[in-house]
Order: sequence, then C-alpha cells, then structure tokens
Amino acid sequence: MLDYIQLFKDRHLFNQCTNEENLNNLLNKKKITFYIGFDATADALHAGSLVQLRAIKTLIKHGHEAIVLLGGGTTKIGDPSGKDSARKILSYDEIQNNIDNFKRIFEHYFRDHKQSIKFINNNDWLSTLNYIELLRDVGSHLSINRMLTFESVKERLKREQSLSFLEFNYMVLQSYDFLYLNKNYQCDLQIGGSDQWGNIVLGMEIISKINKKDAFGLTTPLLTTSTGKKMGKTEQGAVWIDQQKYSSYDFYQYWRNVDDKDVKKLLLIFSDLKTDEINELITNDINAAKKKLAFCVTADCHSEISAKEAEEKAISIFEKKSIDQLDVIDLTESNSLNILDVISSYNIVPSKSEVKRLITGGGIKIENESIVNHNYTFSKNDNGKTLKVGKKKIFKLKYT
Repeated sequence: MLDYIQLFKDRHLFNQCTNEENLNNLLNKKKITFYIGFDATADALHAGSLVQLRAIKTLIKHGHEAIVLLGGGTTKIGDPSGKDSARKILSYDEIQNNIDNFKRIFEHYFRDHKQSIKFINNNDWLSTLNYIELLRDVGSHLSINRMLTFESVKERLKREQSLSFLEFNYMVLQSYDFLYLNKNYQCDLQIGGSDQWGNIVLGMEIISKINKKDAFGLTTPLLTTSTGKKMGKTEQGAVWIDQQKYSSYDFYQYWRNVDDKDVKKLLLIFSDLKTDEINELITNDINAAKKKLAFCVTADCHSEISAKEAEEKAISIFEKKSIDQLDVIDLTESNSLNILDVISSYNIVPSKSEVKRLITGGGIKIENESIVNHNYTFSKNDNGKTLKVGKKKIFKLKYT
C-alpha cells in the first residue's frame, strides 16, 4: 500500500488536504479521476505552476487519470484569491487566445502521458448556465457566513479593499465546476494551489449535499526559496514555461543559478531521483547537482534535446569561455547606441532605471571593465567585444 500523502509531503508537493487517511485509502483502492483548473489570465504559464504540474504527473505515473480544466468560463469572472484588487477583465478573444496557448503548452508538457489526461474547458457548461436555476439548485446549499470565513474573502475585507459581487461569485462557479465534474466524469479529487483551499472545500460541500457523494481536496504549496521568496521571477520578469516566450538556454540558466540551499528541495520536486541519490549528489558536488536540476526541469518543460543544447552552451560559455556561443547584440541595427537604450531594447533587464542601478553597482562590463557612465555610447571599437550584464548574462557585441 503506497502512502500517497507521505509521497506528496516528501516531494514538497503537499500543503494540506481533506481527510488524509480516507484520501490515501481511496487512491489505493481504485484508480481515480482528479482535476486541476487553470484560469487563462495570461498567454502562458510561469514557473510557479510547475508544482501543480508535477503533482499531476505524480498521480498519473501511479495509474490515476487527470482532467486539466481550462478556465474559459471562470476567467471571464476573475479569481480574487491572493489578490489585493480585481483582476483585469479580458475580452473573450483574449481569453480564447490564452486558452489555445495553454492547451498547446499542456499538450507538450504531458506529451508522454496523453492517454491519462483530458483537457476540458469549463466555458462549455458555465456559458449556458441559467442564473435562476443556479440560485435554486446550488445557491440554496451555500452559506454566506461560511464563504465570508474563507481566506481569499476575509483578507480583502479585513484590509477594507473592495470585493465586487462579480468576484464573490467566483467561488460559486469553481464549486460548480467540481460538482459538474464529479457528476459527469466521476471526479473525486480537486487539486489546487494553496490559495484555492476555501473554493475546493466549498465544492466538496455542495457535492456532498447535491450529489450525495464524498469528494476530496488537496493543495500544493507555493514554489519558494529557503528564505520564503516566491520563485519564478528574474530581472527580466516572469520565468515562462513556454519555450516560445522564454528560451531553453535562459530557462536552463535560471535553475542552474538557484541558491545552494534550495537545490535539494527543487530536485525532490522536479526530478525522479531518490532522496539518497539527491543527498549524495549534493554532498559530492553542489554544482553538478545544480546542473542536474537545470537539465531535469528544462527536459521536462522543453525537451531533452533542448536541455542538452542549453547545457552544452552553458559549458562552452562559462567553462570553455567560447565567445562564439554567446548571443549577439547587433549594434548596427540599433536605433540608439546609448547603453541604456540598447540594453533595455533587447529586454536584457526590464527598464532603464534597472540598467542605471546595475551601472552604479559596477554590474555592467565590457571586456571585464566596468561601465561607470550612464551615458556611455557604443562605437565600432566595441565590435567583437563581450558585454556582461549582471553576474550571468554575457553577450557578444557586433558593430559593422
């Protein structure tokens, strides 16, 4: 008998769940259907979502079946969970475009598990809901007193920040999703991020009252560093899972450069290595462990070929010091040769103020010589030289 809950805890995929013992028994008794929902509020997923994707893979590998619920309907409302203000309302065309991108990303990520996963859009049923019937059939089973105790609502009200009636209805729709999937797909378990706990529990309660069945909920933790800081952000912005938005090399480098203290936890989450193997790897060579982590995550999200290419490029640049492997900044095509304009236009850092901060701190160098002037202008003399931005970003300058 496999202790699924302990497995999730050991691999840092567990935040909390409802009735651990009964859920564990259910997962051992039969192959269940579970689901995780993703609202399409952006055109791609960032690294923070990887914990949930790994949770899906963990259960799939043990024979269970997954539903990835694409939130075409709920995205029209906007989830208030974890937010200080209402989300931006997207047009239906924007939502559909994001849904299409999500499906492409998911299909690639789960490319080896196609038989064990369904992709379903909740817009299929939410868009046809009759409001009066929803109030009569579902609303009569929901307690406003209970809903006001949920963290996503309580925190907004506590800070006296506006919570619209539109947003307040979000948890009703998410609960209805669970009810619908339980009835039509025999879905017994909902998994979500830690901020989804209240919504999940509400769904379980109406399943018990309306479908007369037991259902379960499990939440995953945020992806954080050892200091508690959220992971998945860089100076350039979000670390996107989508290869079209974030190159395999940059993705590889993000994981290659994590803090030593975070390597063990991240290998437990993002690799299939056993704990003893991970401990041995870290003890013997922390840099080798970081390379292993970067390779595993990049191979998982992009491909083994992409991971290998990124690894070889990193070795060539940082170990063999090969200038030919560097990304090129073509100054000939630049509208301006001012260092602030060039670096910000190539999206190396997000803003000119950040470029200034790096220059002030000696963080921008040409051929290992720090730039000290914010008004530095590139010239043909810089052709073929290396430009280093921060600790790890190195480019080859071209000016013909």
